[in-house]
Amino acid sequence: MPSFDIVSEVDRMEVKNAVDHATRELANRFDFKGVKATIEIDPKTGSIQLTTDNGNLMKALRQMVMEKLAKRGIDLRNVEAKDADISPLGHSRQELAIKQGLDGDKAKEITRAIKAQGWKVQASLQDRQIRVTGAKRDDLQKVIAFLGPADHGVALAFQNFRD
Repeated sequence: MPSFDIVSEVDRMEVKNAVDHATRELANRFDFKGVKATIEIDPKTGSIQLTTDNGNLMKALRQMVMEKLAKRGIDLRNVEAKDADISPLGHSRQELAIKQGLDGDKAKEITRAIKAQGWKVQASLQDRQIRVTGAKRDDLQKVIAFLGPADHGVALAFQNFRD
């Protein structure tokens, strides 16, 4: 029985490369001269930590990192910017969470959208991905064509297409 998986993953190596590029640019930018600013990746969660001792420059720092992520081919729908923590002294810290996999609500929304089309396929959630199976290969290709241009708030990729 033909099947494929719907996943939402971000390549951690590309995130690391983007952070390295942003760190190099940070060292050379004129507006950050004399300002203590850092960009770090949390090894456990894979999120990006931005810190600066000048809260006014946090937006520029975040924009620089987002620009580097986009240039490395990372879909920005999988990057969630948390609220910046700004101290009374002007120090600020912000986390950019990198979403890996499909969470329960998004997976249910995508599954409902597939079932609402009325194709003869089954969609089931398996470990932060959706497995779609059907009797005909054409039905599975219709699902891919349907989900490709649709915006569900996360980047979708289709893997493990098997006949």
